[in-house]
Amino acid sequence: MTISLARGIPSPDCLPIDELADCARQALGRDGATILSYGSTLGYEPLREWIAERHGVEPRRVVVTNGSLQAFHLVLSTLGPGRVLVERPTYDRPRKILLDEGRELGEVGLDDHGLDVDELEGAGVAALLYTIPTFQNPTGVTLSDERRRRLAGLARERGLTVLEDDPYGLVRFEGEPLPSVFELEGGERVLYSSSFSKTVAPGLRVGYLIVPAALASELQGLAASTYITPGLVAQATLHEFVRRGLFEPNVQRVSHLLQERRDAMFEALDEHLGGRASWSRPEGGYFLWLELPEELDASELLSRAQDAGVTFVPGVDFGGERNTLRLAFSYVSPAEITEGIGRLAKLVTSAATPV
Repeated sequence: MTISLARGIPSPDCLPIDELADCARQALGRDGATILSYGSTLGYEPLREWIAERHGVEPRRVVVTNGSLQAFHLVLSTLGPGRVLVERPTYDRPRKILLDEGRELGEVGLDDHGLDVDELEGAGVAALLYTIPTFQNPTGVTLSDERRRRLAGLARERGLTVLEDDPYGLVRFEGEPLPSVFELEGGERVLYSSSFSKTVAPGLRVGYLIVPAALASELQGLAASTYITPGLVAQATLHEFVRRGLFEPNVQRVSHLLQERRDAMFEALDEHLGGRASWSRPEGGYFLWLELPEELDASELLSRAQDAGVTFVPGVDFGGERNTLRLAFSYVSPAEITEGIGRLAKLVTSAATPV
């Protein structure tokens, strides 16, 4: 059996299947005539209102999207010419979108405390900074409070538009939550996106954007010409889920299940690769970042790993160094994680041993 340490999705036992089924029935029974027809381009109104209240903004600033990646597409479509800055490494899908569009890409390094704001200050003019400050994909690191405040100030002072992507922030295992860059800046230069894919279910395909009201109006026309109306059944199902008070308990349940998996990965890495590799130690989220000995190439290692029944994502896919890789602890069980890290460690040891 292949053990996937590549899939950054919740494991089946994280999904509230029975609750969502009942919520869907209730939503259709109560508001079926609305949600089975064309509706507001910006999303199901009761859900927009709930999101707005949660973030302390007006509902007209909320755009509900088909996952947070569509939010990225929408924001990108409103930009004029200019470089887009991303973290190095960063989530591979936005990076690929930018490269496929022929956008000039600027990369800003990060370390154990998140985005290097000193490097950002010297990065020059850009149309947008795309950043994942909390439990970053792919590294799992979190931007420190001090750097968040500096980034918020920099966005204000330089008129830099920032898209803060925050799909993992609520999946916290330990430590204290930090204020979002959006909150610190005031939501004028910093746009905020998130998703219910990591906290409820990815198959619902419900994400959202919070933007200035003027930009929301611009996005309304863009969305209408793209998909006419959003997936209102899924959005109404999710609204019924949160209306019943199920959201916070589900986040706690998911966080508990994923903490067990993260801890299993830490223990296996300590046992099998301690002193021979280094890795991030995220306080939440779905991923950690593994740095192998410099002479190893993770892409070359992957083919042998697949033969041995374990998979991961090479770091170069995210703009990382050739000896790095991303490990997801979200999808498989703690026992499978222990076995998978054991298989991977044998390959690392074999590859790093001189012949």
